[in-house]
Amino acid sequence: MRIEHQIRAFEQIFKNYDGLLPLHRFLFIYFKQNKKMGSSDRRWSSRYIYSFFRLGKALIKEQQVVRLAVADFLCNTTPSLVVETHLPALAAQMEQPVKTKLELVQQAFADFKLADVFSFHQNLSAAVEKEDFFVSFFTQPDLFLRITTGHLKPLLEALKEHEVPVQELSETTLVLPNGTKLENVFPNQKFYQVQDLSSQKTGMFFEPKTWDYWWDCCAASGGKSLLLHDLEPSVQLLVSDVRENSLNNLDDRFHEAGIKKYQKKVLDLLQNNDPDLHHYEFDGIILDAPCSGSGTWGRTPEMLYFFDEHKISHYTRLQKAIATNVVKYLKPGKPLIYITCSVFKQENEEVVGYLEENLSLKLEKMEVIKGYQDKADTMFVARLIKV
Repeated sequence: MRIEHQIRAFEQIFKNYDGLLPLHRFLFIYFKQNKKMGSSDRRWSSRYIYSFFRLGKALIKEQQVVRLAVADFLCNTTPSLVVETHLPALAAQMEQPVKTKLELVQQAFADFKLADVFSFHQNLSAAVEKEDFFVSFFTQPDLFLRITTGHLKPLLEALKEHEVPVQELSETTLVLPNGTKLENVFPNQKFYQVQDLSSQKTGMFFEPKTWDYWWDCCAASGGKSLLLHDLEPSVQLLVSDVRENSLNNLDDRFHEAGIKKYQKKVLDLLQNNDPDLHHYEFDGIILDAPCSGSGTWGRTPEMLYFFDEHKISHYTRLQKAIATNVVKYLKPGKPLIYITCSVFKQENEEVVGYLEENLSLKLEKMEVIKGYQDKADTMFVARLIKV
């Protein structure tokens, strides 16, 4: 039977996946190694495994196939054989809103607890509305574009020509369906950046001045630097990362965006970098810190299943150590912008408290950017001034 074939394909993927690779990367390799799987097999296997992980640890004592049926029911609006076979009483309700479907699941399964979807809820920052956050995991986040000022109209025309659904949030932000193949729509990336909505909102904390000298110290592929440059094109930039390949990606993105004047360094911020930086003084430092990424798990729901809680303390140690090592290069009266894509208080408010108590920093403002309200990532940002 077709349903048995679908379940076997799902079970094989689940059995072979250990959470070490991002799920999308694992599936790419797995499908390449299992060429006998047709396009329909790949599509249903991907849908089922992503739906399954979005359930987190809810109903963990139920049979795996029942949990899969519940997950697929909650995450999708189109029919599926696993729901029709294992939840026949709910199969006709697939098009209902998520909250309505959650009520139906709670009626069918007395042990279902929404909080078990995100089993680390005791670590959440106080500003996070728990129920709304938990419910958001059953909806795939959108794809967001940040548009260079003045170039919105031609991009909208290109999207219309290719019949891509689009929502215009502002003159600089567009929302597209996740999975949109942008390379088929735009010939180059010069006038837009793929950047999550919440990541774009962190720019409200930068406040750069003309001819400032800023350091993006954990720059990765340069998203925050590009945002800073768009806010104030005269800013001089030093970008650094411990991974040289990330800086190579940054070079490509800067080239596409037409940015030519910047410095870059491969730096391990857990080490003494005085030999490279002893003469540097900055008007602003962006610390987009390594973190659990828990605010982005709507895009990577496998982490709901595989994340180990003890890793939170590992990340907080990194964040405190890196901040300690970079703040000495910040001019007095100037800002450190501390950013995480985490929802954990230990990585957010508690790190900010540590920075105020132990470094020459005073908090000016901070915010949990609630992306779960906008089908986006959830992030944390704080602006601290060196005194």
